[in-house]
Amino acid sequence: MNKRVPVTVLTGFLGSGKTTLLNRILSEQHGKRIAVIENEFGEVAVDHELVIGAQEEIFETANGCICCTVRGDLIRVLNQLRKRRDRFDYVLIETTGLADPGPVAQTFFVDEDLREEFQLDAIVALVDAAHIAGQLASVPTAADQIGFADVLLLNKIDLVSEAQLARTERELRAINGTARIVRSHMAELPLAQVLDLGAFDLDRALAVDAAFLQPQQPFEWAGSYTLAAGQHVVHTGSQPHEHGHDHDHEHHHDHAHDHDHAAGLKEVGVVVLQASEPGMAGIELLVPAAAAAFAQASDRLSSGAKLETGRHQRLQLGAHADFQLQIPAAGNWVLFCEHAPAEFGFSLPRAQLTGEGEYGSHHHESEITSIGIEDARPLNAEKVNEWLSYLLQSRGQDILRMKGVLNFRGEQRRYVFHGVHMIFDGQLERPWGDAARLNRLVFIGRKLDRAELEAGFESCIA
Repeated sequence: MNKRVPVTVLTGFLGSGKTTLLNRILSEQHGKRIAVIENEFGEVAVDHELVIGAQEEIFETANGCICCTVRGDLIRVLNQLRKRRDRFDYVLIETTGLADPGPVAQTFFVDEDLREEFQLDAIVALVDAAHIAGQLASVPTAADQIGFADVLLLNKIDLVSEAQLARTERELRAINGTARIVRSHMAELPLAQVLDLGAFDLDRALAVDAAFLQPQQPFEWAGSYTLAAGQHVVHTGSQPHEHGHDHDHEHHHDHAHDHDHAAGLKEVGVVVLQASEPGMAGIELLVPAAAAAFAQASDRLSSGAKLETGRHQRLQLGAHADFQLQIPAAGNWVLFCEHAPAEFGFSLPRAQLTGEGEYGSHHHESEITSIGIEDARPLNAEKVNEWLSYLLQSRGQDILRMKGVLNFRGEQRRYVFHGVHMIFDGQLERPWGDAARLNRLVFIGRKLDRAELEAGFESCIA
C-alpha cells in the first residue's frame, strides 16, 4: 500500500493496435490487478465495448481528447482510483489515436496528490508498420506519439517486407533515438517488454541498459581509411567502380536499404577528419569533433568540386557524381557520412578501410528529431537550472521529451531529470560511486537546434 502504483500509457495512431494490445494484457495470467482508463474521440463511447476482462476496473473519459481535458477528466478519474486503491495494483491509460500523450504524462508531475500515489512507468507507442510512412508524412500527431515513447511497438509486421521494416525502424530511431523498438504481430509479445519497465526512473533504466541515453549523432556511418597524401576521388552514384580495397558495401553494410530511398537522395553531408589511430578506436575518439563539425554551416559541392578535410560539406548527388578529396598528410583519416554508403553509392578506390561504425539513422522528412549531448565536465547546478528554465519557457512547446543524468560540481550524487513539454522534474539520486561521472542528455522535439542546445550546455560548465 505504501508503494506508488505504476502507470503505463498506451498511445499510437488510429488503427495501430492499441485495443488489441490492451486485450492481450488483460487476458494474460500476469497476476496483476489492472485498472484501465480509456479515452475516446467522438460523442459516442464505444471502445469500452471492445475491451475484454471481467475483473478489471474500466473508466472512460468520453467525448474526446484526453490531452484537452487532462487537467479535469484524467485527474478526476485518477482521484476516483485512489479511493479504490485496495482493488488494483497497476494502471493502464489508453489514449485516443488522435491524442498527444504529452499532457497525460505531465499530469503525473504537476499534481502533488497524484505524485504521492502514482508513478509513470512508461509510454508505449504502437506503430502500424504498413501505414506509418504515410501517417508521418501527413499527420504531425503520429510523429509526436513516437517522440514521446519509451517503447515503440512496431506492429503488423506480417504486412510488410523485411526491407520495409528495416527502413521504418531507421525512421523511428531518427525521431526517437532512445526508445526501444519491439516488433510484433497482432500485438503478441512478452508483457515484460511493455509493463514494469521503470522507463521514467532513469536510474533504474540506466542500470538495466547503460546505452539508454546514448546520444543520437548527426551522422549515420563512419569509415576509417589509411590514405596517402594527395588527391583521391570520392565516387557517388549508381555506376560501377573498381574498389582499391576488398570492401563490398552491399555485403558488409547490413542496412537492408530500399534503393527507391537511395535514388531519392539529393545531397549528403560529410566530414573528413584526421585520426590518431586506425580502425574503430580512431573513429570513436573523433565522434565529438565530428558532431561539432556537423553543427556548423556547410558548403554545397557539385560534382567535380574539391572536398576539404575538417569541414562540414554537402555533396550534391546525381547518377554519376565524383568529388576530389585532398589529403594533406598520409595517415589515418575518418569519413563521417550523414547517410550510409549504400544509400548514395559511395566508394573510395585505392584506399584501405580499417574500420567502420554505424550511428543510427535519420528520417529527414520529419520535423521531430532527437539530439544527444555527452560530456564528462562537471556542471554548475545554478547555471543548469537557469538554462533549463529558459529552455522550457522559450522552447517548451517544441520539446516533447528531455531526460538526462547530470554531474554537478561538488555533489557526490547524480542528478536525474525528466521534462515533458514545459513540465520539469528532477532530483538527486544514488551516488556516483566508482562509475564514471558523465553528463548525458537527450532532447526529443520539433525543429531542435543542435548548435543552440550545445551552446546552452557549454554555458553550464563549472
